[in-house]
Amino acid sequence: MIKFSRQVFSLYGLPRGSRIRLISRSENETYRVVAPNGQCWALRLQRPGYQSVDSLASEIAWLVALREDGVVATPVPVAGVNGEWVQTAMGRTMVLFEWENGRQPEIEMDLRSCFRTLGGITAQMHAHSRKWQRPARFERFSWTFDTALGRAPRWGDWRDGLAMDAARRDLFGHTVDLIRRRLEAYGSGPDRFGLAHCDQRLANLLVQGDEVKVIDFDDCGFAWYMYDAATPLSFYEHLPQVPALIDQWLEGYQSVSTVSNVDVEEIPTFVMLRRLLLVAWIGSHPEADMARSLGVSFTEQAVPLCSAYLRRLG
Repeated sequence: MIKFSRQVFSLYGLPRGSRIRLISRSENETYRVVAPNGQCWALRLQRPGYQSVDSLASEIAWLVALREDGVVATPVPVAGVNGEWVQTAMGRTMVLFEWENGRQPEIEMDLRSCFRTLGGITAQMHAHSRKWQRPARFERFSWTFDTALGRAPRWGDWRDGLAMDAARRDLFGHTVDLIRRRLEAYGSGPDRFGLAHCDQRLANLLVQGDEVKVIDFDDCGFAWYMYDAATPLSFYEHLPQVPALIDQWLEGYQSVSTVSNVDVEEIPTFVMLRRLLLVAWIGSHPEADMARSLGVSFTEQAVPLCSAYLRRLG
């Protein structure tokens, strides 16, 4: 770790005597770097093979544009001494950001105002992505049915979720099939599908006063815009306050942009897609902090969600 830290500090020209500490392990590893004078940075060490250098540079290009265009407060990236956003040390790619102040929202809080604000911000982000001129070599992956729950799942196969017995595979399989049919009918035209954050879970938000900041664009890509209505509910889709939070998110979104009845009707599909995507993620990421904390209960709590979804829309 000492050798790695020295390489990182050298690549970014960080002050001698800085300290580095792991703060979370998920798809990637996130470290807090603190200089002797108290200045802080967030270092994201990428999971091998998850993102290309062009993909990481593209992520930073969009979040910089969002901040510069006044859409939303996003992290401020720090270039290395060679002028590049993306650096490599000991075979691992990484990006560095100035530390963002704020409090991570928690599900036990009254989040109605936060979700209403986030809905408005998300609508502005979607409007920005529709008109933004992407730079050359822009590269981000797509969140489609196949890359989420289908033939090429990016976060693992939902069938490999924890505590997945025959009865749950059958129930979840019917749910996945209904999700596929509804998304095929919904379509992916440019009014419904485009560049989006795709991971606005509570851990990727910071609240400072009345401001809501959006961080960690590592999973941003091309997806259904209404998928962003589901991701703030990540890991909590089964809780009773979810419908009210969706209503608040929609109120905020509609204060900026119109949403059709068809869009609103499909939000439960995106909530269900996200839940099963996370079932797959937990099964394929046993080393992640969140996966260890949730365990088999996350799969068990998805059972009534699947049953309710099939009754409502099947």
